[in-house]
Amino acid sequence: MASRGRRGRRVALGLVGALLLGGAPGLQAQDSGSARSEVGGELPRVLILTTGGTIASTPGDMLSGEALVGAVPELGDYARLTVEEVFRIGSSSMTPDHWLRLGRRILAARAEDPGWAGIVVTHGTDTMEETSYFLDRVLPPGPPVVLTGSMRPAGSLSADGPRNLVDAVRVATSPTAVGQGVLVVLNERIHAGADVRKTHDESVETFRSSEWGALGRVHADTVRLDRTVASPDGPRAVFDLEGLSSLPGVALVPDYAGASGTAVEEAAAGARGVVVETFAGGRMSPGVRAAVQRVAAQGSPVVLASREEEGRIPTGAGEPDGESLVLVSPGLPAHKARILLMLALTRTDDPVELRRILVRD
Repeated sequence: MASRGRRGRRVALGLVGALLLGGAPGLQAQDSGSARSEVGGELPRVLILTTGGTIASTPGDMLSGEALVGAVPELGDYARLTVEEVFRIGSSSMTPDHWLRLGRRILAARAEDPGWAGIVVTHGTDTMEETSYFLDRVLPPGPPVVLTGSMRPAGSLSADGPRNLVDAVRVATSPTAVGQGVLVVLNERIHAGADVRKTHDESVETFRSSEWGALGRVHADTVRLDRTVASPDGPRAVFDLEGLSSLPGVALVPDYAGASGTAVEEAAAGARGVVVETFAGGRMSPGVRAAVQRVAAQGSPVVLASREEEGRIPTGAGEPDGESLVLVSPGLPAHKARILLMLALTRTDDPVELRRILVRD
């Protein structure tokens, strides 16, 4: 469906849910993110940015942002809401340009109004992990940003969207979410946006952080984090969107048994860089390995990223020589390594600096 951006069209929903459905089991404002129950007084303010996706889908159409949020009056138990539709598309139609628009809108919203307790983004699940990773790399610390969506369309039997949206608002207003980077909340689980993967085509428990596990869970009475995203190496660098009109083109090419490597060279001809999805440990078929060497020798960075869900590629799987453009993304899946290389290329073409960015993250 074509995008129908309506930036600026907003609706405040206030306490509709509290008036109509107060006391609904499991939705009472009793968690650390519900200011009314803990400290009394005014509810926190949350901005909801909608982008379409299954959570907004009905037969033959997509709900507007207003309609999507208005259909969940329980939200008013937890926050005063402002809704803004950024665009309305299925997430399989998401592009780097959409990421830039969404990232800029969040930055602008924070700058225009420092009073937001948090920002919730509704999003389709196909590319949610890519959008969440991108936002995690471009948003400096500030009010929590939480992505949510659904596996079942609006109006379907046992639709999961309304509960996911309520949980996302609860997390966005919880003090425990501050300083945890961009978060993804579905099926009562709280995930780090940089780590999470979609693992199943249909199950509502599709989003998992297989290597490290979820950060925490949304319980009936509280929002609880069992681990944090703090790194012993300190916070990762944030890439600046200022003055950035587009992202450099980076291609992604999978390796496979018997691959000739032709696809790597063809992809490099039309891109600033290439990510190769390798076998475990960064190992490649002979044809792809030879093509990687040729492409790097011609001046295009080639990043190796494993197709396995867990584990790291040894940094020596690339070429430790500082001038070599055969690089390694040790812990990221290929589709996220592609985003990191795109962002890194907005900052530098220097192999040493590219290697530092990729190995650090």
